[in-house]
Amino acid sequence: MSFLKNLGPGILVSAAFIGPGTVTVCSLAGVEFGYSLLWALLISIFACIILQEMSARLGLISGKGLSDCIREEIKLPAFRLFTLILIFSAIVIGNAAYEAGNITGAVLGMETVFSSLRFEVGALKINFWSLIIGGSAFILLLLGSYKKLERIFIGLVFFMSLAFIITAFLTRPNISEIMEGFMPGSFDDGMLTIIALVGTTVVPYNLFLHASLISEKWKGEKYLGVVRKELVFSIILGGIVSMAILICAAAANIDSIEDAGDLAVGLEPLFGESASLFLGLGLLAAGITSSITAPLAAAYVVKGCLGWKGGMQSKKFKSVWIIILIMGVVFSSLGIKPVEIIRFAQIANGLVLPIIAIFLFWIVNQRSVLGDHKNSLLQNIVGFTVIALAVFLGVKSIYNVIQNF
Repeated sequence: MSFLKNLGPGILVSAAFIGPGTVTVCSLAGVEFGYSLLWALLISIFACIILQEMSARLGLISGKGLSDCIREEIKLPAFRLFTLILIFSAIVIGNAAYEAGNITGAVLGMETVFSSLRFEVGALKINFWSLIIGGSAFILLLLGSYKKLERIFIGLVFFMSLAFIITAFLTRPNISEIMEGFMPGSFDDGMLTIIALVGTTVVPYNLFLHASLISEKWKGEKYLGVVRKELVFSIILGGIVSMAILICAAAANIDSIEDAGDLAVGLEPLFGESASLFLGLGLLAAGITSSITAPLAAAYVVKGCLGWKGGMQSKKFKSVWIIILIMGVVFSSLGIKPVEIIRFAQIANGLVLPIIAIFLFWIVNQRSVLGDHKNSLLQNIVGFTVIALAVFLGVKSIYNVIQNF
């Protein structure tokens, strides 16, 4: 019971990366490549644990968020301004785009479980479910209490996890083929999909969100062991869910899908109504959790970049997540197809990740910030390896795009 009481920030990180983007990208990976990219997901989970541990340790020991520390530690004004603008653009503008996908994903889940619900306003066709999901996210964020959000998220994440894992069992996958999927293949096979899998698991904005959430929940180095246990448990749980989604898509033997909703529909004739129902419920939970964490992360980033005081109740903080949420609802309700936007967003995540990870790596090596808890030699070796892999994938992606021109 004591372990369950300590669940919180790590669960929110898992909730953030198991969104409709993850469901869509993992579904596309399973449909296009079968089980053969499970190894890429496994590496992504390991990388996520390494980088999120650095972020969590930073929040615990310094009592500040990542953007706060970057703003304070960069001494050259011009370089500081350039860095903060880069972070602001990548995270805030990016999160506004992700929010549309998050809400749309939740809508797909609602339409799978219930039915489509649209109405016309002049020439526009408005999706009523988008307004319901956006309104629900608004109310939950307006509560303004981290503890209340934490309890809600723990329930939603466990519900979502059960839904996707049960669906994977219902599809009766080939166990031997699954095991073969954990054997690394060629980086050239599905390079953009590999980068998307990394980008949807190791989410750049989570590095900011995690440090801020930890700094609010715990104070002092005595909680470091608890923080690490909670983190590892939460990320592994999220990783298992991602694998379950990929396995569902691979086992379904569907030729192509437009979005995760198509996967739910495709499962029904093969494995019965229960499979599509569980997948729809999981997608709904994934959309709701991510539609809350994306605006929340953006608000924390802006707060740190601009040096705002006050917590979740401050008007400035609320104004940021309200803007992000409204943009998400507007784009989602207009019925824009999310699959290509989501896929592009995850690839962009994979490209932005090395930049954010390098800043994090630099900060956690500053004795002025972490004192004796700065990175050890082993942590630096492992961290450098993870960042080098992220840089390699990013460069390889850019090279592939240039080659295709």
